[in-house]
Amino acid sequence: MPYLETVTDLSPENLARYDAIIDVRSPAEFADDHLPGAISLPVLSNDERAIVGTIYKQESPFRANRIGGAIVARNIAGHLETALADKPKSWRPLVYCWRGGMRSNAMATILSSVGWPVGIVKGGYKTWRREVVAGLEQDETLLPIRLIDGQTGTGKTALLHAIAEQGGQVIDLEGIANHRGSAFGDFGEDTQPAQRMFETDLWQRLRQLDLSKPIYVEAESAMVGRRRVPRRLWQSMLAAPRIEVHMPAKARADYLVGAYADIISDAGRLAAAIGKLKGLQSKETIEAWLALASKGNFPELARQLMELHYDPLYARSRKRREDKPEYVIELVGAGEEDFKAAATALLA
Repeated sequence: MPYLETVTDLSPENLARYDAIIDVRSPAEFADDHLPGAISLPVLSNDERAIVGTIYKQESPFRANRIGGAIVARNIAGHLETALADKPKSWRPLVYCWRGGMRSNAMATILSSVGWPVGIVKGGYKTWRREVVAGLEQDETLLPIRLIDGQTGTGKTALLHAIAEQGGQVIDLEGIANHRGSAFGDFGEDTQPAQRMFETDLWQRLRQLDLSKPIYVEAESAMVGRRRVPRRLWQSMLAAPRIEVHMPAKARADYLVGAYADIISDAGRLAAAIGKLKGLQSKETIEAWLALASKGNFPELARQLMELHYDPLYARSRKRREDKPEYVIELVGAGEEDFKAAATALLA
């Protein structure tokens, strides 16, 4: 007999009961956001969804359902013959669409008829999205954040990774946003996740952490590239005690040259990044930095960017916060052992 289970609990423990989480929405909807670990098996392509939607609005819902039903059936058949062809009888999928309607029910009904025990998310993706918004925007409970702060080039990201390697709880905002949080931080056009996907990844990370213990986060602005830090996390960062990292200027410059090797190796990207500082620096300064870049004098370029641009920015931001750092880390270099030792001392 076909077996369909209605699912409302989207906790990590409950999702782990399923062998696959199947998103049957269009590829564009999936790219915007999806449940953690979901795979895309659309029952309507982007174009097919647009066509059926137009018929629904301009002609009649009945005709749209009839035409859409035929397309959905063909696409599900295609998935059965390809992506799902080798699944055993015991395989247990969880299916969802936008709001738990026709698309997910069609897929779930057919998979259930094959003989697989199928779960279907009640309310679809919107159920998940409500949970994310409630957890990141509406919940006013502050998170136990400890802010890793310091001037540009002090290796805050490297320290964060060292903390994680030694068992500390970490949220890597730059890693999740795929952006290093500055004019030089972009990894290229369209490389950042959509805002909703950014929030889903943050919420999934938070759900895995013990909120009775410290969570280390690098000090960022309210925007990481083009992605906005959700309200609850941002308010927690503003209220968090600071751990300030110090490092000599030369070591900072050397660290930056290594950390930004990808952009240094691309003359066009580097020139474009320097160009973003127009209006913040004089025309003469911008031209001097472009000249240093063209000559390959990257340590001097890094030193001047720190001295003339980023350090003054940091000094102004610190004036807006009157709190003193809870802990100061004095690094003499930017080697792996330096960060490992600092993480060990901090966690102790």
